Amino acid sequence: MENLHSLVSQNAIIISSIILIVAYIFIAWEKISKVTIALLGGSLTLFLGLLATEKTNDNLAQYFISFVDFNVIFLLVSMMIVVHIAAQSGMFTWVANEILKQTKGKPKLVLAALAVFTAVASAFLDNVTTVILIMPITFAACKLLEINPIPFLITEVFCSNIGGTATLIGDPPNIIIGSAAGFSFMDFVRELTLPVCAIMLVVVALLVFIYRNDLKSSPEKMELVSKLDNSNTITDKALAIRAGIVLLLVVLGFVTHDATHIPTFLVAMIGAAVLLIFEKPEKILVEVEWNTIFFFIGLFIIIGGFEHAGGIELMANKLLEVTAGDQSITSMVILWASGILSGIIDNIPYTATMAPMIATIEATKGVDFVTPLWWSLALGACLGGNMTMIGAAANVIVTENANKAGYKISFMYFLKYGIIVTMISLLISTAYVYLRYLHN
Repeated sequence: MENLHSLVSQNAIIISSIILIVAYIFIAWEKISKVTIALLGGSLTLFLGLLATEKTNDNLAQYFISFVDFNVIFLLVSMMIVVHIAAQSGMFTWVANEILKQTKGKPKLVLAALAVFTAVASAFLDNVTTVILIMPITFAACKLLEINPIPFLITEVFCSNIGGTATLIGDPPNIIIGSAAGFSFMDFVRELTLPVCAIMLVVVALLVFIYRNDLKSSPEKMELVSKLDNSNTITDKALAIRAGIVLLLVVLGFVTHDATHIPTFLVAMIGAAVLLIFEKPEKILVEVEWNTIFFFIGLFIIIGGFEHAGGIELMANKLLEVTAGDQSITSMVILWASGILSGIIDNIPYTATMAPMIATIEATKGVDFVTPLWWSLALGACLGGNMTMIGAAANVIVTENANKAGYKISFMYFLKYGIIVTMISLLISTAYVYLRYLHN
C-alpha cells in the first residue's frame, strides 16, 4: 500500500483527473445509476489516498470531510422534507386549480397560466417536485379540453428549468454556487429575476405561437375547465395551514438573510424540524431523495481529490491563459460552455467542478473580476438543462410519464425545441451579463 500511495502522490493530478473524467462519462452514459458512479469514484479517491480518511492536526486541508459541502447537503435534505410534507396536504394542487379556473378554459391562457405557475413554483420548490405536482393537473385539463397535452408538458419542462434559475433553492447548481460564492437568497433574486422573467416571456410567447394550431377547443369544453371543482383538493386543512405558515416563514428567513445572517440551510432545517414534530419521521424521511444526497457526497469527494491534487488551479490558470485574463471573454466562455455542456451532461457535477475553479480565480483576480463569472455559471448551468431530454431530471420525468400515458416525446422531438429555447435563453443571458456587469 505504501508503494501505491507513493505512486499516487507523484501522479495525483493525472489519477484524480482520470477518476473525474471517467465519472463524467458514466454519468452522461446513464446505463449505471449516477449515485453509484459518484460513490464508486469517491471510494476510489479515498482508497488511493488522494484525500485523507482520518482527521489529524496535520492533514486538515486534505481531510475528505473538508470537501463535502454540508451547507448544500442540509439545505437539500431540509427543503425536501418541508416540500414533501406541504405537498401531502394538497395545497399546491389547490393553487394550480384555482389559477386554471381563472383562464376560463381558453387553451392559450391555460398554457400560459400553467407555465407561470410552474416557473414560480420551481423557484421555491425543486424542479422535480414541481413537475410531479403539475403533470396530473395538466393531463386532467387537457382531457376536459380534448387537446394534446404535449405542448403543455414541453412548456412546463422548459419553464421549470427557467424558473428554477431565479433563486438560490430553485436548482441544485445554484445551491452549489451560493455556498461557494457566499451569495444569499436575495442576491440570486436581485441578480437573476430580470433575465429569468425576460426569458420566460419570450419562450412562452414563442411556444404559444409554435403550438397555436394545437391550442383550440370548443366553448363547451372550455366551460368545464372554468368550473373545475376544487372544494376537495385540500385533503388535510390543518396540515395545509401548518405547512403553509412554515413554508412562508422559511422563505421569509431566506429573504431576510442579509439582515439576520442566519444561514440558509439552518432556516430550512428549523422549518423541517418544526413540521416533523407533527409527523412520523420514519415515513417522511423515506421520501427524501437520498440518491441525490449521496450523489452530491460522492461527487464532492471526487472533486475534492481533484482540487487537492492541483487540478482546479490548473483549470483556472488555463482558462485565464486562453482568455488572456479578459473579464468579458472569460464570462462569455463560462456562460456558453456551461449552457451547452449542461444540456449534454448533468449540470450538478459540472457546476461542482466549476465552482471551486472560479473561487480559485477569485483568489488571484479579486471579487469584482469573478462576480460576472459566478452569474454566468448560474445562468448557463441552469438554462442549459433545457437543451436535451437528459439535460435535467425534470425533463426525464415528464417525458417518461408522457410516454406512459400514450403521448410519445422522442429525444429528437425534445431536442428540436430544446435547442431553440436554450439558444434564446443564452442570447438573452449574454445581453444581460454584458449590460449588467461588463459594459462600462
